[in-house]
Amino acid sequence: MRLALFFRRALGVLCVVSCIPAAQAGIFDDNEARQQIRDMQAAFEARIETQSKAQLELATQIMGMREEISRLRGEIETLNYENAQAKKRLQDLYLDLDSRLARIESAPASSSASRTTENAPETQAESQAYENALAQFKAGKYAAAAKSLADFVQTYPGSDMTPGAQFWLGNAYYAQKQCREAIDAQLEVTSRWPDSTRAPDAMLTIANCQRDMGNQTASRRTLTNLIEKYPASQAAAQARQRLK
Repeated sequence: MRLALFFRRALGVLCVVSCIPAAQAGIFDDNEARQQIRDMQAAFEARIETQSKAQLELATQIMGMREEISRLRGEIETLNYENAQAKKRLQDLYLDLDSRLARIESAPASSSASRTTENAPETQAESQAYENALAQFKAGKYAAAAKSLADFVQTYPGSDMTPGAQFWLGNAYYAQKQCREAIDAQLEVTSRWPDSTRAPDAMLTIANCQRDMGNQTASRRTLTNLIEKYPASQAAAQARQRLK
């Protein structure tokens, strides 16, 4: 009986001893799994932080680019405004000069008092009609100016102011982006009055129209012809700059 009791106790001890490694293995497996989870979480958080930093840097760059674009747009608008104002001042000066020259050119050449008296009303009407048309152009009323200038050319075909009226008629069309009409009007200047001081500028307007219509070859050809025909003119100087 004592022997049987001994064997039972020994068997119990063996069972307990055999269960210890399995329990320890279970504990170690849990710890390893937890560590892996912690490692994965740390890697995920590091990746999220890296992405957040990259997104922040990208957002900062985009904001900086937007600010730069806004600044450049402001500068472009300022330059465009200043350029438009400079062109307007130059155009106004040219118009005033043109009006003064027209009055001088339209003055009666005869010294006869009777002839001067007879021509005075007609000359005054011509000058008034011409200056009214230029005033419309100067005010930016290009459609009205075109009509007035066309009427002047038709009413006073032999006037000394007709070449100028024809020239400004072409510019009135050009200001309305009616390039074909502008070219036809300026070709009238260059063909009928090739010796007029406005002929070189008429050719320059033709070149501008051809460029705006996308015909660069024709535009460059017109600029070349302008330089050949009127080498000393201001328009030729501008043509040389454009051909560079």
